[in-house]
Amino acid sequence: MTATESSVAIVGTGIIGIASAYYLWKNHGIQDIVLIDQGQPLGFTSAQSGDNYRNWWPSTLMMNFTDRSIDLMEQLADETDNRFAMTRRGYILATRQPGMQPILDQLTACLGDKSDSQIRYHDRNSRSYFPPVSADWREAPDGFDLLSDPALIRGCFPSLDSDVKTILHVRRGGDISGQQLGQVMLEQLQRAGVRRVAGMVAGIGQDKGFVIQLNAEGEATSIRAERIVNAAGPFAGEIAEMLGVSLPLYNVMQQKIAFPDTEGAIPRDLPFTIDMDRQSIDWDPEDRAILAEDPSTAHLALEMPGAIHCRPEGGMNSNWLKLGWAYNETAQPADWTIPLDPRFPEIVLRGAARLNPGLKAYYGKLPRQMSHYGGWYTRTRDNWPLIGPMGPEGAFMACGLSGHGTMAACATGELLASWLTGAALPDYAQPFSMQRFTESGLRQTAELETGLL
Repeated sequence: MTATESSVAIVGTGIIGIASAYYLWKNHGIQDIVLIDQGQPLGFTSAQSGDNYRNWWPSTLMMNFTDRSIDLMEQLADETDNRFAMTRRGYILATRQPGMQPILDQLTACLGDKSDSQIRYHDRNSRSYFPPVSADWREAPDGFDLLSDPALIRGCFPSLDSDVKTILHVRRGGDISGQQLGQVMLEQLQRAGVRRVAGMVAGIGQDKGFVIQLNAEGEATSIRAERIVNAAGPFAGEIAEMLGVSLPLYNVMQQKIAFPDTEGAIPRDLPFTIDMDRQSIDWDPEDRAILAEDPSTAHLALEMPGAIHCRPEGGMNSNWLKLGWAYNETAQPADWTIPLDPRFPEIVLRGAARLNPGLKAYYGKLPRQMSHYGGWYTRTRDNWPLIGPMGPEGAFMACGLSGHGTMAACATGELLASWLTGAALPDYAQPFSMQRFTESGLRQTAELETGLL
C-alpha cells in the first residue's frame, strides 16, 4: 500500500473540484492539495456541459451568486486573453403570450431598487433596443430588455416563430468553453504544486483528520488529509455517506444533441434561445398514435413542458448547433454509463422546431455527424447548491449544482474556499449550506425563492 499526505483532499476533479482547489490556492495561498478522481479531469459530468452562463434567476440569491461567478470568469478571461472563448449575446426567453408578467414580477423583486435601471421596455415605437451584433462580452450591455412588439421581434430575430409576441433578452449571458476554463485553472494549480491522484474512493475513515482509501489499478492507496472536500458531482451522496452524512440530493439524467447545421437553419449570431411555452410535439398523426398507445411513450404525445433551448455552437466560423430539453424529472441512481434514450434526438429536434421553424428541414434526417450525449443533474428539491461544512469537523462539500455547474463553478470555488479557511462569507453562504434545512428562516427563504428556471 502506498500513502499520501496533504492539507486538503478534494474528491472529484470536475469543474467544481478544480475551481475549489484554484480559489483555495489563489485567494488563500493553500498549495498542499490533492485532487482525487477515478478518471481524467473534467472527464465525466463536466464533459457534458452545455457551456452556457446567465445571471437571470427567479431568485435574488442565485442572481447574486451567478453574477459573482461571471465577474470571476471575466477576470480570468482578461488574464488569459480569453482563452476559454467567453462570448456574450445573451439569452432570449420567448413566448407567444402578450407579456411576461410573472417573469417580470420575479425579476423586479430580485433586482429591487435596481429594476428601474436594469429593465428596459421596447414597443413598436422604441428606438433604444440594441440587437446582439457583437459577441464580445466587454461590449455587451447589462440588464434586461423586454420586447413586446411582434414586428420589432421579427425585425431583430427573423428566424424565430412568427407567432412570438414577447421576448425577454437577458444581456449578461452567453457561452464559454468549460473544458478550457477548467484547463486554465488546472494548469496554474499544477505549476503551484497541487497534486493529482487517480483512483476510486473505497472508503473514508477519521483519524486525526481523514484517511481516504482508494483502489487504483488494482493497488490499494490511502491519502491522509487534514480536511476533505466532497466535489464528487453525481456521486456526492455516496461520498457523504462514507462519513455518516446524508445529503438531500438526487440525480436526474438530461440529454442534448449537437450537429452541423448544413441547411443554415439557425443564424450564427442568434443568442441562446429558450421557448418558454408548453407545447405538443410536431409529430405526424401516425407517429402520435403509435406513441399514445405505448404507456412508456404516451407522455410524448401529450402536452410537454417549455424551456427547450437552441444555440449556435463554435462561433461564427462554425456551422454546428446545440439543442437541449430538460424535460426528464425521474430521479435515479447515478451510473458511470449514461442511459441515453435513442428517441431523444428526434424529440428535441421537433420540439425546438416550434420556435426555430428552419429546423424542420432535419425532420427524420439528422446529419450523420450528430452527437447525442447526456449527463447527470445532481440537485436538491429547491435547486440551490450545497456548499459549506458537511458533517464532521474538517469536512466540506461543493455539490448539488444541478444544470448550472459550469456557469457557477468560479463562485462555488471561491465560496468553498472561504468556508474552509474561515474567511468572510457573502450573503448567499448560509442559504446555500445545510443550514437552510435546519434554520426556519433560511428554510422559508428557500421555499419562497426557488432557484428553478
